[in-house]
Amino acid sequence: MAAPGDAPSEGMLWGGRFTGGIDPLMHQYNASISYDSRLFKEDILGSIAFARANAKSGIISNDDFVEIERGLHEVLKEWEGGHFVIKSNDEDIHTANERRLGEIIGKNIAGKLHTGRSRNEQVVCDMRMWLRERIREIDSQLVALVKVITGRAESEIDYLMPGYTHLQRAQPIRFSQWLMSFGFAFMNDVERLRECLKRVNKSPLGCGALAGNVFNIDREMMAKELGFDDILWNSMNAVSDRDFVTEFLQWGSLFMQHISRWAEDLIIYSTQEFGFIYIADAYSTGSSLMPQKHNPDGLELLRGKAGRAFGHMSGFMMTQKGLPSTYNKDLQESWEPMLDHVKTISDSIQIANGILSTLTIRPERMLAALDPFMLATDVAERLTKLGVPFRETHHIAGRCVAKSEELGIPMNELTLEQLKAIDSRFPDDIKEIFKYESSVEAKSARGGTSRSSILEQIKVLRAMLG
Repeated sequence: MAAPGDAPSEGMLWGGRFTGGIDPLMHQYNASISYDSRLFKEDILGSIAFARANAKSGIISNDDFVEIERGLHEVLKEWEGGHFVIKSNDEDIHTANERRLGEIIGKNIAGKLHTGRSRNEQVVCDMRMWLRERIREIDSQLVALVKVITGRAESEIDYLMPGYTHLQRAQPIRFSQWLMSFGFAFMNDVERLRECLKRVNKSPLGCGALAGNVFNIDREMMAKELGFDDILWNSMNAVSDRDFVTEFLQWGSLFMQHISRWAEDLIIYSTQEFGFIYIADAYSTGSSLMPQKHNPDGLELLRGKAGRAFGHMSGFMMTQKGLPSTYNKDLQESWEPMLDHVKTISDSIQIANGILSTLTIRPERMLAALDPFMLATDVAERLTKLGVPFRETHHIAGRCVAKSEELGIPMNELTLEQLKAIDSRFPDDIKEIFKYESSVEAKSARGGTSRSSILEQIKVLRAMLG
């Protein structure tokens, strides 16, 4: 193990109080530049806004501000052009940018950039700005997925399939009804994400380390320049609050739960036993041993990534649970879950969109999977319309199921005489009930699986999308 003192604290933003060096491993353990460097743009824009506010309040001169702004734009160009060189003492993006600014415009002027500002407010400002833009990107990607769902639901509305409870065939539905069930779930996710954005998009800049800013800085002006909707109104809360990260992680965990369940259905439907759909080769793999295999790896990874997303959320919540108030270094642990969560969610939505856009429907297999037993409820409902109490009709339909099982024939092959022997109140046209299309079309109340109801659902969902 390296001895303390091998890595100097000179050059660190906090180094003035320290006379000895820092353990190299501690330097590495403490540093966040390996991942927070991707927030270079947010950090530079926040620094420009802060310097502008300091110039307005007279803490730095206008000439100094002009030079700081010029230098920061030079730093930004280096990052964007891939030319920025990270040095060993650049422990985070703030240190790196300020160090480079000093090299460009001189340390004397660059040293005024941080006047009245703490990294405690700076880091969370960068995080909020970065996450805000990623949320908007994810929103757009999720809306695109819902549009694919509504498009396929409309174009494939004539395909019938079994609907399942307990993974047992229950009642006939339209394939579009299944699609739309997830369309509305994902639309709820869109709405929740937009609510989350409201709490992300608030500015902590101008709160200092925890007690506030002594130079009467214009926080509202900075917030407006940086695109925030509002400021955070308590300085202690502002520098320590990571609820916006936790809420986003919670949102992502719930969304990925929906994606996982959607993927699980499609995995089942793609098996040879079901054969309802075929997953495009672009989202499948084969076997290194068995050449006949066509594995739905894209869907399985979506299902697996749901656990990863939940892990981000639960891990960070445990980090926070015992922290004292205001800023603690533990909060650095919010970075990597947030960054990885964004990538996991964004990639997953795009993969899901690709899978859904390219999968092939096999309506003949769906239709073949329908079973007359699935119309037992329709039999009961037909008698109910004739005035027989439903609890009684339920038992009558159950005896019809039992009779067909006893005879070893499908329920629709029971003769009218056999049905009337079970209950004399069966009408002469009861055999007409054994039609899947009629069963589906009978579910015409709003939200049901009839053609008109699904078309109404599509219209409602598209209106929600705006």
